[in-house]
Amino acid sequence: MFSWTKSKASAAVRAPDAGEPDAPHLPVTVSGTITALRENPRKPGRYGVLVDGKSVAIVNAAYLHDAGLAVGIVLDESAGDRLLVAARKLEAFDRAAAALGRRARSAHELERWLLQRGFDRADVADAVQRLTELGAIDDSQFARAFARSRALGKGMSRRRLAQELALRGVDRRMADAAIAEVLEEESVDERALLEAAARKKLAVLHGQDPDVVKRRLYGYLIRRGYDGNDVANVLRTMLAEYRAEG
Repeated sequence: MFSWTKSKASAAVRAPDAGEPDAPHLPVTVSGTITALRENPRKPGRYGVLVDGKSVAIVNAAYLHDAGLAVGIVLDESAGDRLLVAARKLEAFDRAAAALGRRARSAHELERWLLQRGFDRADVADAVQRLTELGAIDDSQFARAFARSRALGKGMSRRRLAQELALRGVDRRMADAAIAEVLEEESVDERALLEAAARKKLAVLHGQDPDVVKRRLYGYLIRRGYDGNDVANVLRTMLAEYRAEG
């Protein structure tokens, strides 16, 4: 006996990588005789469970062993419910692991990503906890990598880095420590970051009217979190050179 429901993800706000499928459509209840257990050739250790000839869930080999499931076993609704819980948790874990394989994410980002795809909050929490225990999620490591990439690659200020990490759910003290560590390791100070970002943007604006350059350059640097007085001081020197060259 089966009772089916649709995924909740159709009503969720989708994340930028919208090509991702939603959470799987699983029956609400399952009971009957297990007629086949089929291992996925592309995902060793993952088994499709067929009840009365119909595919109802995918679980791992460990669950099959621990639950004593085999072809011919008759599932009552209680056993069927446990099967469905295991299937939901495994799917959330597998999808979370695959997402981390594509790019690093904070724990908060990964939770939000899974919830947007219709996974239950309890299954999301379980997946994130397991991945954290395995070392696949490490907010401190994520914060350091993010700070290094954005500071050196995009010229973000210390304040902007802290804001961006806060948006990703990284603890403030952890974020501040990661930023300080990266800037010290790379021997970069705030003034050097500001000047580098200003010169990089100035090269893009080269040839434009000085007043236009000043306005655009000022806005660009402020958006990266630099202090207004520091920006004005740097621009005063650079724009004097720019006008002299023109």
